[in-house]
Amino acid sequence: MNPVKITETALRDGHQSLIATRLTTEEILPILEKMDKVGYYALEVWGGATFDACLRFLNEDPWERLREIRKRVKNTKLQMLLRGQNLLGYKHYPDDVVEAFIEKSVENGIDIIRVFDALNDVRNMETSIKAIKKVGAICQCAISYTISPVHTVPYYVNLTKELVALGSDTICIKDMAGILTPYTAKELVTELKKAVDVPIELHTHCTSGIASMTYMMAVEAGVDIIDTAMSPFAEGTSQPATESMVVALSQSERPSGLDINLLNEIAEYLKPIKEKYRENGIFNPRVMDVEPKTLTYQVPGGMLSNLLSQLKQQGALNKYEEVLKEIPRVREDLGYPPLVTPLSQMVGTQAVFNVLAGERYKMVPKEIKEYVKGLYGRSPAPINETIKEKIIGNEEVITVRPADLLEPGIEKYKEEIGDLAASFEDVLSYILFPQVAKKFFEDRLKGDFKEDKKEEDIVHYITVTM
Repeated sequence: MNPVKITETALRDGHQSLIATRLTTEEILPILEKMDKVGYYALEVWGGATFDACLRFLNEDPWERLREIRKRVKNTKLQMLLRGQNLLGYKHYPDDVVEAFIEKSVENGIDIIRVFDALNDVRNMETSIKAIKKVGAICQCAISYTISPVHTVPYYVNLTKELVALGSDTICIKDMAGILTPYTAKELVTELKKAVDVPIELHTHCTSGIASMTYMMAVEAGVDIIDTAMSPFAEGTSQPATESMVVALSQSERPSGLDINLLNEIAEYLKPIKEKYRENGIFNPRVMDVEPKTLTYQVPGGMLSNLLSQLKQQGALNKYEEVLKEIPRVREDLGYPPLVTPLSQMVGTQAVFNVLAGERYKMVPKEIKEYVKGLYGRSPAPINETIKEKIIGNEEVITVRPADLLEPGIEKYKEEIGDLAASFEDVLSYILFPQVAKKFFEDRLKGDFKEDKKEEDIVHYITVTM
């Protein structure tokens, strides 16, 4: 028997997708020992937006959260999501920062680091891969799944071979928008299993309404691990429900072996917590809507929320459909970047600007200019030459790895934050989120932790859900 392994995402992507990453450490800790007995392959508990949210909204030290989780989880591997050279931020960091962050993440309790690059530019993952291997953690490279004339099954097979050759221990198909269809999943998993001899994991979102079907077809094709979330933090823009998948798999040739009674007990603990966030307005029922348009426009659920927010602020909600149609055009112009953080926000904002200005690329955000200059990495396909000239004129496009242009940063930031940093982990927090971390350190010093969660911050923050 070859059981399907399950990675539980409720404590990271599940609540990131549905309640803007607002689960507190206090809410997480009491259920951990029970979750540790289930038999999961891994618990995804850190990385993604959790780090930022701890500091920005919850007045918590993300490093302390990780240490407290590790104390209680003795048998199950702990997993985090890392954006390659971007770490947990939204820009490239120098290699010394990337190496130190990974070392400290593992030292504080992480076993598996899932690393990806928004452009699938392997150069932006190399430093992370080497650092993960050096400290003895499990390196799982994720391929950011999207659809375009260049993003074919052979493209993903070649990318996977390259990542395994660099040292990736496992491969994750990261379908951040929920656009991987069942039969394509079967073909992709089949071809990846033929191409490499490492476990294949599949991560998707329920936004378009097909995720559970996609999982079942992937299981038939031999996928080794799937990502699910406990039912209170499942479905909608999150992952399929753990309990439902366990029951479905129990009647297959590859049952997961997870204890459904224990899972039901965990769900009962989480239900009232979700209700609390429903009552205080952080959980927006709209994130539970099935949005088949995702399959057409390839827009992640969190990106849809951001588009609506931007248009509402401009009094232009009537332009929503026009913006949705503009997004694929912008993607094509820019060489078909996958719509995952930070590219999803960048492409979405450019589409809004194009529509509201009444002229394409009349207004261009700084981030898009930097992308066109090559500062985020290599675009999957060539950027439209006419559009490139309109955006950056005759400015030079870099062809080197973007991080090669960065000076080492740790000593500089260590000196900058000074005695406010009580540990090296604090220095790393400051490097990633300078203003937010500094305020956190100052409040900590004064013992002054006040709730300060503005509604506009919540709306903005939901955009970083993938």
